[in-house]
Amino acid sequence: MLETLDKGDSEKLCDELGDLLMQVVLHTQIATEAGEFELGDVLSSINTKLIHRHPHVFGSRKVKDAEEVTLNWEVLKQEEREADVSILANVPKDMPALGYSQSIQRRVAWVGFDWEDTEGVMDKLVEEVRELKQAGSQEEKAAEFGDLLFTLANIARRLGIDLEAALRGANQRFYQRFTYMEEVCRQRGLNFGELSFDEQNALWEEAKKKVG
Repeated sequence: MLETLDKGDSEKLCDELGDLLMQVVLHTQIATEAGEFELGDVLSSINTKLIHRHPHVFGSRKVKDAEEVTLNWEVLKQEEREADVSILANVPKDMPALGYSQSIQRRVAWVGFDWEDTEGVMDKLVEEVRELKQAGSQEEKAAEFGDLLFTLANIARRLGIDLEAALRGANQRFYQRFTYMEEVCRQRGLNFGELSFDEQNALWEEAKKKVG
């Protein structure tokens, strides 16, 4: 689905949405047969949530910008939670790890737990790199590397970058550049694995210029 959205392929998106809709209908039918809820209940539930969380659309509340809309959204969601439930509790834990990281950091930032500026997070990144270098055991290295990724996710959030989309883009660029290198080697009668690192790197720089 994410790849389809990135490519802007409307025909493929239509097909993917059909698969998604089938899951909704299937699980709703199972619940209906079990006497738990029906499709109308599903629609009513999401309608109620949207109306409650968008008083600037469905009510009389005035907002000045998108940031205030986001803040209001979190305040209203907090009203829907039990008093002893964390604001992080309903972030799906089965999300991709990088996306989950940005989501929970965004939640706590909404209630003020955030760096004053991006420069502070950059300093934290330097600190995390240093701690990774100093890590001894494999377990310590894994923990420090996780902290490093978490900090990068925070920087991306502050810069308005979707971390998953950015990494997918980087993966795609790598794929395009490397396959270009392979094709060049075939055309020139070269065996990529037999090239020196400097020769491989020269091909990489050529690929960057050719395919971006």
